[in-house]
Amino acid sequence: MTSRTAATFPPPVMEARRWLEGVQFAADRPLINVSQAAPVDPPPPQMRAAMAAFLEEPATHLYGPVLGLPALREELAAQWSVHYDGPTRAAQIAITAGCNQAFAATLTALCNEGDEVILPTPWYFNHKMWLDMSGVTSVPLPTGADLIPDAQEARALITPRTRAISLVTPNNPGGVEYPAATLQAFFDLARETGIKLLVDETYRDFDSRPNPPHTLLHNDNWDDTLIQFYSFSKAYRLTGHRVGAVIAHPAILAEIEKFQDTVAICAPQLGQRAAFWGLQNLGQWLAGERAEILDRRAAILDNMPKLAERGWRLMGVGAYFAYIEHPFAEPADRLAPRLVHEAGVLVLPGTMFMPADDPDGARQFRIAFANVDRAGIGLLFARLAALDWPLAPPHVTA
Repeated sequence: MTSRTAATFPPPVMEARRWLEGVQFAADRPLINVSQAAPVDPPPPQMRAAMAAFLEEPATHLYGPVLGLPALREELAAQWSVHYDGPTRAAQIAITAGCNQAFAATLTALCNEGDEVILPTPWYFNHKMWLDMSGVTSVPLPTGADLIPDAQEARALITPRTRAISLVTPNNPGGVEYPAATLQAFFDLARETGIKLLVDETYRDFDSRPNPPHTLLHNDNWDDTLIQFYSFSKAYRLTGHRVGAVIAHPAILAEIEKFQDTVAICAPQLGQRAAFWGLQNLGQWLAGERAEILDRRAAILDNMPKLAERGWRLMGVGAYFAYIEHPFAEPADRLAPRLVHEAGVLVLPGTMFMPADDPDGARQFRIAFANVDRAGIGLLFARLAALDWPLAPPHVTA
């Protein structure tokens, strides 16, 4: 009998880190690590000072409300309403121990074993892993060359077992920002068919668009259909403190409360207090972080011609990610370990984001550039452009 964990694949980032074992990198050619979308810098000094003060408060060390600190839920609701130009109440928000737990709790509330959830491909691997471990079938929705899913193609995949469609925008791994019209089409489809639309907006703070990224909260009774996810980890560099959020109908949150109370009791108190402090005090600082990420996105576009002339293709770029197609004869899952040794680059192959029977993953890589500045991106692209591996048709030249 296959156990729940044996039903899915090993964690991709952990697998990739094993490729580094025993490898030495010269001082003048250090490793360029673009494998993980997690900032390595600590929170800003002013937040760390606030967190040190929170440690002196006795309540920081106790269990808190299962669905999160009331003040944090209120503040996030207020800012969510402004960001999306639509109504959100604290009663529609639950705080979780990271955004992955937000997804896990929600899917546990929605699905039974044997149910189905539609995931556009390439997919975020942790979403696929949770569905595997839950006995829920992931139904792949191919996105094509532009990495934008199509609601009408999703319609053909809906069955009596379908419980939800799960989207990520800005996308992980593809980087693309889904158009507002795309999201509305999926909302309309979900409402018509009686399923839920899940929208993971972990990277919303780094969306390049100056206006609200969608108008889903303009729909009447939007929480009957829509469930959103958010993470404070990327915005405030709180990855180790595990603070995420679910924005959903209070009836869904009542089910999530059962999950939370069983698994974590509550999200870590120190992280929640830091997130609340960040929402109130770090707006200008976060705007600077967004500007830096947008500059790195621009650096990807500026450097791409040197790869394009050698047969590479940029499929998507945005937030923390660039998703690229390589021109080589060997598949990406074989090339990725070679890149460590021959180019000093750690990157994840597209096979980690695709169904095993989808050949497209073998031609793709995800570049996570959260920890690589403009100069580092230039160096990364120079190393990739220097590769002289055998090419696959039609890139082969006489």
